[in-house]
Amino acid sequence: MEPPRGILHKTTVESTTLRHGSFHTTTLAGSKRPHTDDNGSRHQPSTAERAVQFQRASTIGKEPPELSASTIEAVDPDSAARTSEYSQRLAIPATPTSTVDRSLSLSFPRYGLSEPLVNNLKALGIKDIYPWQKQCLLGPGLLNGTRNLVYTAPTGGGKSLVADILMLKRVLEDSDSKALLVLPYVALVQEKVRWLRNIVHGLKRQQSNQDTPKKEESSLWQRRADEDSVRVIGFFGGGKVRATWSDFDIGVCTFEKANTLINAAINECTITNLRSVVLDELHMVDDDHRGYLMELIATKLLSLEHEVQIVGMSATLQNIDLLSRWLNAHTYCTFYRPVPIEEHLVHEGKIYPASSTSGLLKTASQLASDSNASQPQTQPVRIVHPSPHKELKDPVLNAVVALATETAKSDFGALVFCNSRRGCEFNARLISRALRNTCSLDPTMLEKRLDLLADLRSLSTGLDPTLAETIPSGVAFHHAGLTTEERDLIANAYDNGVLKVLTATCSLAAGINLPARRVILHNARMGRDLIGPSMLRQMRGRAGRKGKDEIGETYLCCRKDDLKDVIELMHAELPQISSGLTTDKHRIQRALLEIIAIRLANSRDTVLDYIQRTLLHLSATSDNIETHVESSLRDLAEMGFIQSESDNYAATQLGKAVVASSLEPEDGAFVHREMQRALRAFVMDGEMHVLYMFTPVQDLSVVINWQVFRSEMERLDDSGLRVMTFLGLKPTQVNKMAQGGNLKETTPAEQEISRIYRRFYLALQLRDICNEMPIHLISRKYDVPRGAVQTLAQTCQGFAAGMIKFCEQMNWGAMAAILDHFSDRLNAGAKSDLLALAKVTFIKSRTARVFYENGFKTVAAIANADPKELVPILMQAQPSKVRLKSKDEQKYEEKLLAKAKVIADSANKLWQMEMMQQVYEE
Repeated sequence: MEPPRGILHKTTVESTTLRHGSFHTTTLAGSKRPHTDDNGSRHQPSTAERAVQFQRASTIGKEPPELSASTIEAVDPDSAARTSEYSQRLAIPATPTSTVDRSLSLSFPRYGLSEPLVNNLKALGIKDIYPWQKQCLLGPGLLNGTRNLVYTAPTGGGKSLVADILMLKRVLEDSDSKALLVLPYVALVQEKVRWLRNIVHGLKRQQSNQDTPKKEESSLWQRRADEDSVRVIGFFGGGKVRATWSDFDIGVCTFEKANTLINAAINECTITNLRSVVLDELHMVDDDHRGYLMELIATKLLSLEHEVQIVGMSATLQNIDLLSRWLNAHTYCTFYRPVPIEEHLVHEGKIYPASSTSGLLKTASQLASDSNASQPQTQPVRIVHPSPHKELKDPVLNAVVALATETAKSDFGALVFCNSRRGCEFNARLISRALRNTCSLDPTMLEKRLDLLADLRSLSTGLDPTLAETIPSGVAFHHAGLTTEERDLIANAYDNGVLKVLTATCSLAAGINLPARRVILHNARMGRDLIGPSMLRQMRGRAGRKGKDEIGETYLCCRKDDLKDVIELMHAELPQISSGLTTDKHRIQRALLEIIAIRLANSRDTVLDYIQRTLLHLSATSDNIETHVESSLRDLAEMGFIQSESDNYAATQLGKAVVASSLEPEDGAFVHREMQRALRAFVMDGEMHVLYMFTPVQDLSVVINWQVFRSEMERLDDSGLRVMTFLGLKPTQVNKMAQGGNLKETTPAEQEISRIYRRFYLALQLRDICNEMPIHLISRKYDVPRGAVQTLAQTCQGFAAGMIKFCEQMNWGAMAAILDHFSDRLNAGAKSDLLALAKVTFIKSRTARVFYENGFKTVAAIANADPKELVPILMQAQPSKVRLKSKDEQKYEEKLLAKAKVIADSANKLWQMEMMQQVYEE
């Protein structure tokens, strides 16, 4: 069932006023908003009443009627105590502890972990390890770093701790050693950075026996202030940190950043400090979109002359033996989960048990075969009664709402995976309506939810109206359409039990660690496609919270028409891993160009030696590999990336620029053509040309709203129109598309011009970001989610960094300087005059402009201000929002005051740095 579109996009445009009774301000440039004082004898609403106010305000006074979730009844009342998930207390065999087996203690001498490290882990709740973790760690050559490891364990089974221990041992045993932890998603990188910083807090590293005497003899050597500490730095696209190889001890990276770091270190001959590389989600190695970069990383490491311990792990590895042969690694497999999972199939309102995949298959098969009634059929253990509400006539939707509300009312957490972003929001609203009548049960919890709403309101994007409606009931949605700040607040609230139900797209299953007592799949499709067995296992693996739940539960709600597909899905084995280098995207070209550019190979023999170390060598025939290698080398030479002479290879200046900028060869050729054309006639009297130049070229799946494109084109000045003409874009074509025409993409020339149209459309959004238009207004203007606008800005920052390196490598210094300036503007979301203010925490875009217009034009002015003086400025910078009662407005202002204190502290630190710099310059 699709949600009605209109109701999801309504907002209340009523300005929030400032009460000067709470904050005293000095005279500022600019006008102040009118204010009222709600103090006095007015009735102060209860917590429950205030929750309803939020819900009503979010729906513009039209409060949707309450829903009552369908009851779920046990088929066999006598066995209800055994089958009901909330009354059962299974006799699960206890896991051995360190009191029984001393080797399960982290302080066991054989592990060689220092006492401070053991104490830090204990402080984070890790006192003992599981038997499987012990067996894995004690594998041959693992603790001393002489052997690689590939292992698989279920989600929630504790597999990350094994990699953390091995990696930390390599880093702590030598002050010069480095380690890389490679993860697929930015959210995982950020989460892991926080985790590792807690683990290494206060730890000291051993001095290198080889280098210490040399350092002591040198009178020029001085110890770095943090020489013995462990520095954990995160690397990801759009990240603010521009750290280099020498700035970290443990680098937590996305695939792309890890590959770039390793290329640079090999090229600069500093790679010898690398001692450990952990590859998480190793099953993605055959993904030719991003995961293939893991094969490039690992193969380069295997080609080095010094040993680097490679640790690969995944919850969904099928042919682990192949990976073991590739990485020359010890292997370990376990199916242990500290919290067992009960699996269920929900079909036409009936819940069938499936304690294993085969059990679920048997149940589904019997359901599908109703021709032979004489055969015994698996009986459901519970039944979801039909709903009298028209919104819940669909049996799948009715089951989802009933299961989710049952979980929340029993004070457990539920994750509901939906097939689209709109589906997430729609389900969240229905579930919250079903839970609304329970709001008065726990005033303390409602108070925490109102605090969460205040936090969301204090963000620069304001409070989403759907979240305003659902959060008071303990329900929220989580998808890429939200901004990073919104997703973080919601995830933390769910993890802390403030929210009980979270509806999410499938990306949450792999993108962040949020377990639940109950995982509910709203049918077996994500979008239009059936989910794969790996994704199904990841989503189901989120069930069960160690330390909070005795058991985890999964419910796959299957549509009647999908039953056959579900049977095939459940029957499907996990996919076999193979190399992704020989797909139609020609990834092997990038592999060969990189090793030649970083001088890891310079002849046919060394190229073949590299190829023999790839996963490709083990998963394809020799003739097929040789064909791909020969054609790829020939294509690289034709594109001008390499030169060959007598079977010797060298990268050209262009080839080195492509590798330095982390581009695919095909994308690098496109960028080079665009750059060369721009250098001949760069349009400098406006912003559109430079913004276009650092709009990403990779995988532009953006859908153009041609009516918006035409409207924006008509508003372009002469400079912008000249850029369009220069790029080969035709206003007549845009008008034709806005009237329903089709953009042909049959020939290579048509595909290239289509790519240019998409880049220019994104450049229009970047122009608005750089000119201080708030994200929520850009989102509304281009009809895209707020999170998509933020992701575009972050992606462009990463791409711009690559383009700067490209220009520097090509000796195009002027172009690099222009791109660098606009990269700073994009990061700030502001014009040039605000770049200094934008360095202050929480001050970006519209907020920076409001500060500037109110007289705070310098960092020093903010640093010397009382935080209370900054609250009215922050109020003015917020988007329009609902007007609520005084107590909630007071909470909102308290959140802004806390933010103002952070701003003042940040400005003070920056100001002190500026003062010190001036002293040194004098």
